[in-house]
Amino acid sequence: MRGLHLTADLHGCRCAPQWLVDAPLLGAWCQQAVRDAGLQPVGQLFHRFPDTAQGPGGVTATVLLAESHLCVHTWPEQAAVTLDVYVCNFGADHRRQAQALLDALVARFEPAQVLRQALERGVTPPAPPGGRA
Repeated sequence: MRGLHLTADLHGCRCAPQWLVDAPLLGAWCQQAVRDAGLQPVGQLFHRFPDTAQGPGGVTATVLLAESHLCVHTWPEQAAVTLDVYVCNFGADHRRQAQALLDALVARFEPAQVLRQALERGVTPPAPPGGRA
C-alpha cells in the first residue's frame, strides 16, 4: 500500500489539438511513456466523450500498471488536462519512474501553467498515546 500519488492540473495547454481529443493517439502515447519511464503497463482503457455545445469532447486515458495506475483527463474546451500517477512501492521504490512519467506527460501537453501535488500513501500513522486506537 505504501506509494507515491502524483497529480498535476495543466492549464493553457499549447499542444496540437489532437492530443486533447484523439483517444487512440493519446492512449498509444501514454503506453509508450509508461514503458519509457520504466514502468509496466498491464491494461488500458481509452475513451473519447461526445462533443458538446462547449466544444469537442475530451478523453479519459487510463493505463493500469503493475505498479498501480496512470489516468489522464483532457478538457479541450478549456485547453486543460488533469493527470494522476500512482505507484506503489511494494517490491521496489518507483518514485523516480513516477516522476519521470509525470514530467513526460506535462511536456506532452505544453501547459502555460502547472499545479503539481504529491501525496505519500500508506504511511503508518503514529501510535496514539497509551497505545490504543
